[in-house]
Amino acid sequence: MALHCPECGFVNPQGANYCQKCGGYLADEVNPSAVTAQYDLGETGEHDPSQDRQSQGADGPSLVIRTGGRAGDSFHLEGERFTIGRDTDSEVFLDDVTVSRNHAVIVRRGDALYIDDLGSLNGTYVNRRRIESHHLIDGDELQIGKYKLSFLER
Repeated sequence: MALHCPECGFVNPQGANYCQKCGGYLADEVNPSAVTAQYDLGETGEHDPSQDRQSQGADGPSLVIRTGGRAGDSFHLEGERFTIGRDTDSEVFLDDVTVSRNHAVIVRRGDALYIDDLGSLNGTYVNRRRIESHHLIDGDELQIGKYKLSFLER
């Protein structure tokens, strides 16, 4: 049985959680506490909080996925450690073979946030430069596998 996306109507394979075309959530029932803020991205990549989505998230630093099946999803960076990878237990789960299971981690060091590559095969890039560790500042563009993400301080 195929799943039709409620946002764009694209026919997705059974078991898919997100639309392969627009990245819309395919589950019948959304748990509001499990949904993070979402943003509409313009052609220029500018981040516009959308009024028709659940975008009224908490203040503070966040990551916004800019490309891939989940473009527009936002993740509030809480706590001391925030994992990114293909492991389903990652706080930012990026489901693609170009992403290592345990690809990168964002850690708090004092008052600053840093992204550290965890020895991934394809590397972690910030502002188009491969990094081992990088102090994150507002507007940094991260590339992890085929995904591009933006770091925002609110």
